[in-house]
Amino acid sequence: MSEDHIRYDILVQEALRKVVSKVMGEVAKTGLPGEHHFFISFITKAPGVRISERLLEQYEKEMTIVIQNQYWDFKVSETGFQIGLAFDGKNELLEIPFSAVKGFFDPSVQFGLQFDVEGAKEAEDGTEADNADKPQKISKLKKPKKPKKSAKSAKDEPSKEDKAETKKTDASDKIVSLDSFRKK
Repeated sequence: MSEDHIRYDILVQEALRKVVSKVMGEVAKTGLPGEHHFFISFITKAPGVRISERLLEQYEKEMTIVIQNQYWDFKVSETGFQIGLAFDGKNELLEIPFSAVKGFFDPSVQFGLQFDVEGAKEAEDGTEADNADKPQKISKLKKPKKPKKSAKSAKDEPSKEDKAETKKTDASDKIVSLDSFRKK
């Protein structure tokens, strides 16, 4: 078998991240339609991630947010997104590059994507190569605006209903794993 000089695996990941970017951009403009809501997992120490010191201490490696009922300051760019969420009653502003996203799941339609995050292994081991790649920590955040009346909410832990719904269905039939396309 010949060597893949084109790197289809990287091209597919980039294309799928653009799907997430496009969906989130639409939601930032118009709100969540119907029963749609998102579970988004990301590497907290990936380059470009900006979260408070408090959250970084609580979620040292990975964090999952749920965008559903209440959020604010939701902005999406080509490279990532910013969102205001409440954690334990305290408002936080998170900035997450799409390159740090490890998983995206919409349980309302059983659609999910998994991504390889470059530098995830180093972030998990705490062995980042140099300080330039370390995430920026936010010690003081601007006070987030109050949620809009049409805004949905997010939380860091899924509800019992969400967990039960996720367990009931077999999400693997619509999750695309790039490992299946790689040479063994």
